[in-house]
Amino acid sequence: MGETIPVAIPRKGRPLESVFELLARRLHLAGLADDVTSTLRHEKAVTKGAVDPTDGDVYHRLATYSDVDEPTAPEYTLLRDDRDGKPRRIVFDSVTLPLDGVDGVPNGTAIQLVGRDEPFRALRTHEFALGFDSADLVLEEVVELRPEPLDRIADVNARIDPTDTDVRVVSGLGDTVYHTLMATPEVAPNAGGLDRSFVTEYAGPLCIAPRYERLVQAVVGTDALADVEFRYPSGDREEEAAIAETGLGVYLTVTGSTARQHGLSLGERLFPSETVLMENAAEVTDAVRAVRSLLTGVERETETELAV
Repeated sequence: MGETIPVAIPRKGRPLESVFELLARRLHLAGLADDVTSTLRHEKAVTKGAVDPTDGDVYHRLATYSDVDEPTAPEYTLLRDDRDGKPRRIVFDSVTLPLDGVDGVPNGTAIQLVGRDEPFRALRTHEFALGFDSADLVLEEVVELRPEPLDRIADVNARIDPTDTDVRVVSGLGDTVYHTLMATPEVAPNAGGLDRSFVTEYAGPLCIAPRYERLVQAVVGTDALADVEFRYPSGDREEEAAIAETGLGVYLTVTGSTARQHGLSLGERLFPSETVLMENAAEVTDAVRAVRSLLTGVERETETELAV
């Protein structure tokens, strides 16, 4: 009898979609990936009120999506959403993927993807050996803050205290958006140079989302922030609007179009916000190593080598 390796993944959002895109490439599971992604996008739209559900209430839809009689079909669950009225939202729960016939994996091995609200923390508490989550969570919780900036995912593991956690980053999935420095024309330098060195010479307010305070300290560097005062958007106000009022800030960008609509100039891309595969080194077995190599496409010789 083979071993089933549980892998923690997010319940919803861009990181979950990135995981299923990876599985579509590695295991030729495009049908499953499309099914899960389209279901969750539809349910997000329902929760936001963008579309009206035409196929019954949330409990009926949940029963329709989850085929409990099919062992390899995805299952879903309900999560209380933060939107007005706290609606129940359908999110991913689990799916089991047999790996029989996959090169390099012992016969009988399977992967069980298990939805978690915070996969990184589930690895920290040794519930899982492998998991996917945003690199942001690692920076926000365990990387050491230093005077010099952290600007590459490849350098994250060197900033993790081994006495704090056994979790390490294995590789990134490439679904990259960036924590980007942005400023109004009145604050930005006239001839470019809106970068970390500008922040080092800057004294004044810097607008960030509260959840990113520690991350910003890590990616900008504590020395550069010596004369900076963090400001936070109030209420439900857009981050870009709050940055435009403050003059200088850091926020996630893909194209930067929303920032430009608020009159902001885009500066240095400080750090990639990317979904990463992580492992808890204390829980790694031969079967886990085989699954890890399958997911990364890379044979790793050591437990701390980062494949990016």
